[in-house]
Amino acid sequence: MEESPEPQEPRWLDADEQQQWYAFAYVLTLLPAALETRMQRDAGISHFDYLVLSALSMAPERTLRMSDVAQFTGSTLSRLSNVVGRQEKRGWVRRHPDPADGRYTLATLTDAGFEKVAAAAPSHVDEVRRLVFDPLTKAQQRQLGGVSQRLLRALEAPCPDWEPADGSPPSPKG
Repeated sequence: MEESPEPQEPRWLDADEQQQWYAFAYVLTLLPAALETRMQRDAGISHFDYLVLSALSMAPERTLRMSDVAQFTGSTLSRLSNVVGRQEKRGWVRRHPDPADGRYTLATLTDAGFEKVAAAAPSHVDEVRRLVFDPLTKAQQRQLGGVSQRLLRALEAPCPDWEPADGSPPSPKG
């Protein structure tokens, strides 16, 4: 019988790493709550609702596979399906089978959904600027992007590329 390897001692964080980790963990807690509060106050929807509507607003023909929306929002298909179901009842989204492959479901942003996300976008971008970009220099903003990409790779969760086909910047008003 083979012996199991000795358990390895954890690689404990040193004092600097602990301080950096706690600051980052605190941001991970406070930032989503702040974005949620602002979105609820200004648009009457959840931040997750906004992310779904925004993803669809930037897609060609305002349509994406549900699995792509789930990736964009960092969600499970089950959670997304529940949220999109509520959005369908409000007339913001329509679901239908993918004609290219019936195994997939497409979500399409309706005109009413586009109006909702376009109305919510200015407040959202204002809050993102205030909380994330304005406190940082341009160099720190680029570093934040690079660090985020590296963390996403470690999580095996590549960030979706949402650049529109025409090369213009993504915008729910575009």
